[in-house]
Amino acid sequence: MLANLEEKELLTVEEAIKLFNLSRIKFRHLIRKEKLSFVVQYGRQQRFIVREELMKYLCNGKQEELANAKNGRTKKRLEA
Repeated sequence: MLANLEEKELLTVEEAIKLFNLSRIKFRHLIRKEKLSFVVQYGRQQRFIVREELMKYLCNGKQEELANAKNGRTKKRLEA
């Protein structure tokens, strides 16, 4: 399934989170707060992510800020 996502030009927010292993909360907060070149607004609430532009953004050092926690609170919650 990831191979198909790697070929798409536009991704849904959920697809972008899955493809780039991003934190759902951090990513959603970022795209609501800032006007970014990789976000395309469709209607009032629907947003699409331009895959190539997001890749450029993440390559500029933003990957770590938005990365999913490797063994953080989420894992502990799932184990409980």
